[in-house]
Amino acid sequence: MKLLENIKLGNQILKNAVAMAPMTRSRANFKGVVSDITAKYYAQRATAGLLITEGINISEQALGSPLTPGLYTDEQVEAWKKVTKAVHENEGVIYAQLWHTGRVGHSVDKNGQLPVAPSAVGIKGQQHFTSQGIKDYEVPHELTVAEIKQIIKDYGKAAKNAMEAGFDGVELHAAFGYLPNQFLSESANLRTDEYGGSIENRNRFVLEVMQELVDAVGSDKVGIKLSPTIYYNNIENNDPEAQFTPLIEALNELPLAYVHLMNAMFPLDHYPHYPKHVMETFGKLTNHLLIANAGYDRASGEQELEKGIVKIISYGSLFLANPDLVKRFELDAEYNVADQATMYGGDEHGYSDYPFLGE
Repeated sequence: MKLLENIKLGNQILKNAVAMAPMTRSRANFKGVVSDITAKYYAQRATAGLLITEGINISEQALGSPLTPGLYTDEQVEAWKKVTKAVHENEGVIYAQLWHTGRVGHSVDKNGQLPVAPSAVGIKGQQHFTSQGIKDYEVPHELTVAEIKQIIKDYGKAAKNAMEAGFDGVELHAAFGYLPNQFLSESANLRTDEYGGSIENRNRFVLEVMQELVDAVGSDKVGIKLSPTIYYNNIENNDPEAQFTPLIEALNELPLAYVHLMNAMFPLDHYPHYPKHVMETFGKLTNHLLIANAGYDRASGEQELEKGIVKIISYGSLFLANPDLVKRFELDAEYNVADQATMYGGDEHGYSDYPFLGE
């Protein structure tokens, strides 16, 4: 089956077309430092062709949720070295997902500093999990152009730190309503300067970050995750095809490892103008290897690969609960069920103690 076949990614040959999708697990300490159980967690899942880490904060400003890891201090970098070493000892390939949450955060976990965003527009109708419990979102600080330029540099520094930590590449988290996605969104980006107003200007931030990442780590080591039809975190576009088509076409000019696309994860009843088939609509636009994410199991993942547009399928909760997911695919075995109560925060329970087949 195609899921189990070797696939070339950048300059590497992956042992299968199964990727572990990025998943926030909140197992770092309050300094953003991961522990030995994180190394165990990723090493257990190194039979995947590609591991993509949970979102890793690129700076102190980037943090949105407590207990999420970083890549901006020496202590954080040293801790990630244990993770990449454990993965490589198990013949795995691992990319670091670089994360800036933008307005998806709260000042109680940011030393009293407001979250930042393209515009001073807060998230409505949702609440945020903080170290002091659930809170309403605040109106974020609107970034100046100088502050935007600094964030772009922060991405480059984090990418270099990722390579120092032993990662094989990096992925820009430009999906699910976080800072890059906020720049792409008409509902979140009300700017009238070079970073807003027109489609070209709303795409500018993402493209400048991607160029910074390529400059930092080199060709064929950078990916990007996009979610053209996900409206979570108050992300909306009048015409997603008009917004994302020129973005993906511009990304074709960069020497990337892959483009990672998310399917719609929420009903589109109120968005009849949103494309229903993300891979067919947007996946065909890229010249890069395409990874598909969200909603796949063994059968539907195989069917997606058979269409020929997508080359790798990434799995989230299935990989969370099944460290030997590739073996289960191979044998068509039953799956462990993910424990919702232990997804975020805690210790090894619900993290690195899910049973392997036969245990």
